[in-house]
Amino acid sequence: MQRRSLFKKLGGLLLAPAIPFGTIAAAPRNDKPVLRIAHLTDVHLYDKSGAPDHFRKCLHHVQSQEPTVDMILNGGDIVFDMNKENLSTIDQQWKLLHSIMKNECSLPVYYTLGNHDIWWHENSRGQAAYGKQYSMGQLQLSLPYYSFVKGGWKFIVLDSVHLDIDDTWYIGKLGDEQMHWLEEELKSTDSGMPVCVLSHIPILTATLMVEDNVVNRWQMLGGEMHTDVAKIIRLFYQHPNVKLCLSGHIHLKDKVVYNNVTYLCNGAVSGAWWNGNNRETAPGYGLIELFANGDFTEKYVNYLV
Repeated sequence: MQRRSLFKKLGGLLLAPAIPFGTIAAAPRNDKPVLRIAHLTDVHLYDKSGAPDHFRKCLHHVQSQEPTVDMILNGGDIVFDMNKENLSTIDQQWKLLHSIMKNECSLPVYYTLGNHDIWWHENSRGQAAYGKQYSMGQLQLSLPYYSFVKGGWKFIVLDSVHLDIDDTWYIGKLGDEQMHWLEEELKSTDSGMPVCVLSHIPILTATLMVEDNVVNRWQMLGGEMHTDVAKIIRLFYQHPNVKLCLSGHIHLKDKVVYNNVTYLCNGAVSGAWWNGNNRETAPGYGLIELFANGDFTEKYVNYLV
């Protein structure tokens, strides 16, 4: 009875009138962003379902932004699906990508690999193109993870897709070698330089709790969020200059702020795999402004409106 009374009192406090967020105006900034970025993820490009025309429209939409966008971060699942396809089908998907990017995009693009950019054909394990090698060759990447500096920010591109322990399917993780690389990369970065991390699979997301018919518990699979999330979060906690983590994979839009790091899952260019909205998230891309002091603004843009 005492616990019930306590909850009733707390409930009364929680129901007390509050000032609406919209009534508090943010102070205008005097400084300008050092970079404007478009985060395009989960394009799933192939020559069906109107995908090429929609992708062209998305690229035109990005390049018509004012002020102008400086670069594109591609979050993976670049082509429709390499997992179980034959090489001739895969070749056509990548030729289509290169043709569209050459003719329709004048911005620099930095890529990360998604789970659908990996060739896991069971009967082809001995071939040189097996796994990530084919896509790495298409994108001219010597490693599937890397970093670069632009506009006073460091960008760290992660390889978040790895085979599970039984080698039959994938999970989200870095692995020991890449984790050591990330530790050294952050350690060698000036503490005053803000850091943006790009992965395909979300490091941390709330989207996995958006399920129908949940009874008593949620099911979170290792292929939907990083299984080494706790270790990565502890590492970021040691480096307060890590400000922003961008991901895709789920085709839903969410924003989680944890330990002063913002984790953005920026929907999908393809929406529900070129079949309209995925739940409440329209086909779109993230538009992000980065400032010299580590601040940023972000919004999700529906390019079909």
